[in-house]
Formats: sequence, C-alpha cells, structure tokens
Amino acid sequence: MTMKLSDAQLERLRAIDSPTIANAIERFKLRDDTVGFTGIQTRCLFPRLGTMVGYAVTVLADASTPGPRRGREVTMRMWEAVASSPRPAVLVMKDVGPRRSHACHFGDVMCNTAQRLGAIGLVTDGGVRDLKEVEEMGFHYFAPGPVVSHGTATFIDVGTPVEIDGVLIRPGDLLHDDANGLVVIPDACAAQVADEFEKVRAEEQAMIAWINSPEFSLAQLRRRWGLKDGAIGWRRCQLRQSGAGDPRSGDPHRGGLHLGLAQLRLKRL
Repeated sequence: MTMKLSDAQLERLRAIDSPTIANAIERFKLRDDTVGFTGIQTRCLFPRLGTMVGYAVTVLADASTPGPRRGREVTMRMWEAVASSPRPAVLVMKDVGPRRSHACHFGDVMCNTAQRLGAIGLVTDGGVRDLKEVEEMGFHYFAPGPVVSHGTATFIDVGTPVEIDGVLIRPGDLLHDDANGLVVIPDACAAQVADEFEKVRAEEQAMIAWINSPEFSLAQLRRRWGLKDGAIGWRRCQLRQSGAGDPRSGDPHRGGLHLGLAQLRLKRL
C-alpha cells in the first residue's frame, strides 16, 4: 500500500530537482540504478511550472485505431480513480494504439476536468494538445510532444501497471518530475529521501568547490577515486606522436595508435 506523505513532506520534495532525487534514491539500494526513471522520449513541456510531485493514476488508451469511438464507461472509471486517489494525483496514460505518434487524449477540456477532480498533471507516451491554454491553467504535461487532433480517443482500462518510456509505473506510485525527466520514488524510502538529498547536495557542493579550487589536479582526482598512480603514460604517448610514428617499430602509424588508446583510457576514467 502506498505511503501517503504529509503536505509538508510533499512540499519539501517539490523544492528539490529530480536529478538530485534520483541520486538520493540510489543511496537506499532498493533497486538497480538503471531502472525507475524515464528516458529521452518523454519531455517536460512546461518547465516554467516547476517540479511536479504526485501519485499515479494509470490508464490504458487508444486514439489511432480507425472507426467510431467506444463507450464512455471507462472514461468515468478514470475520473472516479482520480477523485479517489491520494492528492495530488497525476494521470499516467499509456497509449496502446497502432500509431502512438498520432495519438492525443488530452486537451484543455480534459485537463480542466482532471484538475477539478484533484490532478495536477499528465504523463503519457502519446501526444497532447492545447498547449497554451493548459500551461496557463498550471497543469503539467510530460509527453513526447503535441498532436493536433484527438483521433478516436478511447480509454480502455484504469488501474493497471503501465510502462512509459522505459519505466514501469504502478497505481499509487509517487512520481517526481521536472525539466530533466521523471523518477519514481520507491515507497520504502519516500519519507526519507528528502533527508538524504541534504547529504547528496552537501557532498556535490563540496566536490564542485574542490574542482574549482587551486588544489584540483588529475593526480588528486585519481587519489580521491582510489585509483593507482601512473596508469596512463600520457606524456610518453605525446612524445611518440610528435615524430613520424614509433621509431622503435619503423611503423609511421603506430605512434598514433598509442595516442588513440591513451585517449580511450582517459575517457573511461
């Protein structure tokens, strides 16, 4: 069962950026670091609105199957789910139609209805529309982009787990979204993640201050990371490259090969 945070806890989460929330979640070791967040296909369309924090109401939909729209019973179930969800609610809509790039389920009328019932935003792998009007009302859109027509917008099911842009979202999941993307906050650490953020921020600020200080050097960076000294041999590679190649081998290309390998090793650090 999803843990409902207090208004003060939610407000504290809203004051934190999503990348730092993602970093803080990693500290709890509750899941692999490669899961729990969206990729590059789902964008924050209204960065001006700031961070969105809310509880997922999941929906399956189809707007690109030709023919008449189907009944409105599932639409009513969706609105009932929003009304009964912990506040604030976030609609999470998975489009399962044949042409998701031409799917659109939400515009200003749907967003006004959702907002009236307690939702603050929509996350979808389909399209959205009425961007100006929806942004002005303060309703968040996280989607690949706009689609001008609603097609045969039909809601198929409510309350089932959905996958949006590589992340599995279940009904009631706590979502944290901003201009950088969306991350799902595990229930097991939802009440503690803001405290962990304070530690992450302090460590990052200290690291950035050191990077910009006179004490910074690659040698010192290696020591901070616990790496052995002298593993690169960069200067030797530069000397080899300055001639016609590697004089020991008579090969005019071998010096360039040594330099390329050293550059590759640098990138891996």
